Amino acid sequence: SHIRHAWDPTKSVAQNLAEMGLAEDPNKAVPIPKKKLLGIEVESDGWEQGKKIVRKPYVVNEMEYEASLPEKKSNTLSRDLIDYVRYMIQNHGENYKEMARDEKNYYQDTPKQIKRKINVYKNFYPEEYKDFIVSLKQENMDVQ
Repeated sequence: SHIRHAWDPTKSVAQNLAEMGLAEDPNKAVPIPKKKLLGIEVESDGWEQGKKIVRKPYVVNEMEYEASLPEKKSNTLSRDLIDYVRYMIQNHGENYKEMARDEKNYYQDTPKQIKRKINVYKNFYPEEYKDFIVSLKQENMDVQ
């Protein structure tokens, strides 16, 4: 988006990128070091890069700032998986074999797979899981 806002449609791609301080060709952006052969300096690509004037340095600065921000963790579980796990715990408690035989076990998960899904739910939402277990115990006490 930063490049899009600073783009000048009357100029070429190379001119626009050069004004922003960006490279059109990454192979030419990083200079290849000169090699010494028997005391004679030979430039490996034969191309000398001249100094370029950066007229829009804010583009690169904004992009660097955006790249330096910490990445947001987006580890969440799908609503379907959460509902599935809560249904299984609510109806079967800790009996994984019974869960595997349940009609809502559409994917025909084995008892171990169901247990693993429940553990993933416990790890992702520990507070929600604790509240859910407490509410189940309250319901069981109210029923009796």
